[in-house]
Amino acid sequence: MPRPIQATIHTAALQHNLGRARASAPDALAWAVVKANAYGHGIERVFEGLRAADGFALLDLSEAERVRALGWRGPILLLEGVFEPRDLELCSRLGLWHAVHCDEQIDWLAAHKTQAPHRVFLKMNTGMNRLGFTPERYRSAWARLNALTQVDEISFMTHFSDADGPRGIAHQMAAFQTATQDLPGEKSVCNSAATLRHAVDARVRGDWVRAGIVLYGGAADHPEHTAAHWDLQPSMTLSARVIAVQHVQAGDTVGYGSAFTADAPLTIGVVACGYADGYPRHAGTGTPVLVNGVRTRVVGRVSMDMITVDLTPVIDAGVEAGFGAEATLWGRAANGTVLPIDDVAYAAGTVGYELMCALAARVPVAVA
Repeated sequence: MPRPIQATIHTAALQHNLGRARASAPDALAWAVVKANAYGHGIERVFEGLRAADGFALLDLSEAERVRALGWRGPILLLEGVFEPRDLELCSRLGLWHAVHCDEQIDWLAAHKTQAPHRVFLKMNTGMNRLGFTPERYRSAWARLNALTQVDEISFMTHFSDADGPRGIAHQMAAFQTATQDLPGEKSVCNSAATLRHAVDARVRGDWVRAGIVLYGGAADHPEHTAAHWDLQPSMTLSARVIAVQHVQAGDTVGYGSAFTADAPLTIGVVACGYADGYPRHAGTGTPVLVNGVRTRVVGRVSMDMITVDLTPVIDAGVEAGFGAEATLWGRAANGTVLPIDDVAYAAGTVGYELMCALAARVPVAVA
């Protein structure tokens, strides 16, 4: 039989979470962001759950080809634009919309031979300082694009650095609104955090919101708010089985480096999941896990193929926790109990995005 580990992608949860993003940004169109292979879920696996979106946003041309191959005929946006001039040929052939964030991309468009003008999203750097034209240079970049026969419609885009925190978005919105004042075109400014926290304001939400982590059941502003606070459902469950049980006494150690020492008699379960499956190696003792739906903890170091968990709280709760017991590393257990991926990530000192994207190719994936 195959090794007892599996990831499950929940179609109904994707549909629900897209609905929550829409409800947070009434009247706006919604991009479903499927970059990084749909945040590790697999583009083909999430397509049915997200096909009610108004468009798909991603980075790679190969991913755009996959979305078109699934039969999608609506908008597809390249969030970082093209990376070399010949990419524009594929944009023409597939009808891709693309960001423009630097002078070189405008130069490539000016030299591009096409019969179908391109829809572009001109990006402004309002303080993130990654991609985009500064507010001072933005209107001149727009004027260059607007003069090109290769360009049809120009939309406007920026990205918030602090939508998930106390600094907020006001300083960036002010710069964006000043630089785009009186320029014709649709606007896209809200990422997941801004969609949930700020898009109720029509001046903020613009014409398009970019729903990313919200689609996959992660709270963009965790730990201030949880997924439950935003009424989000986990789109991915990673589960495995207990493949061995050990009984240790006070003073016994567990795992590599003897990183955990028992202070009382404990029952330890060995779970068929490790860092080679995408579980974070830096998840230390205390990282939450469910065993047969009961919350307990990881103990000791994560190894390549196994983790060790404390079964004692499960047994004390009167729940069976022996060989073959279900271990839910994140997501929804068989009894319906949810372990938010954000809780696991927070305990491991990272973010839920990383855990999703790190799911290893060797883990079998089912779609439910």
